[in-house]
Amino acid sequence: MRKVLLAAVFTVCGFAATAQQVVIAALGDSLTQGYGLIEQEGFVPQMRAWLSERGADVRLINAGVSGDTTAGGAARVEWTLTPEVDGMIVALGGNDVLRGIDPAVARANIDTILQAAADRDVEVLLVGMQAPGNYGPEYKADFDAIYPELADEYGALYAQSFFDGLAVEGDPAAARELMQPDGIHPNAQGVARIVEALGPQVLDLVSRAADE
Repeated sequence: MRKVLLAAVFTVCGFAATAQQVVIAALGDSLTQGYGLIEQEGFVPQMRAWLSERGADVRLINAGVSGDTTAGGAARVEWTLTPEVDGMIVALGGNDVLRGIDPAVARANIDTILQAAADRDVEVLLVGMQAPGNYGPEYKADFDAIYPELADEYGALYAQSFFDGLAVEGDPAAARELMQPDGIHPNAQGVARIVEALGPQVLDLVSRAADE
């Protein structure tokens, strides 16, 4: 709607209305921020290049903070959603799992983030996170359900996992080669695989945001 209003203003003022660059904020943790990598190897620069190669006129903002939880994302979403932001990738939850945070708390935080985006007519791609089984089946079921259920509730785009692109069937050694020595963060090659897998859904987000 904001872009429609801008186009109308340009027309009234006698200027030719032109397509506006879409601005996407990537709200996340160290996976988004690019932990352990030189800048151009991180998720945001690689995704930016991937989108550009496909003709998408996008400004992708790195709003990743290493170590952030869903609570951190909820606390800073208001100032992340500046007036020029048209869409948002939300990729949070890994640090909640590492700390064993109650899934109900994580759900409330992500709900806060999605509500803030809805209040501003900002389109969202919600990237899921799966809990390991060591906290028990109930914890895992409750945590894993957060993302598809909230995406459905808010009409957000949904990606099952940030790590889908790293799946290497039956070859653990090949999967390890895509990770940094800590076994948590992808290396540059791993990020490239993640971008290839997630890129089409980011393009869908760009298309939705451009239509607003």
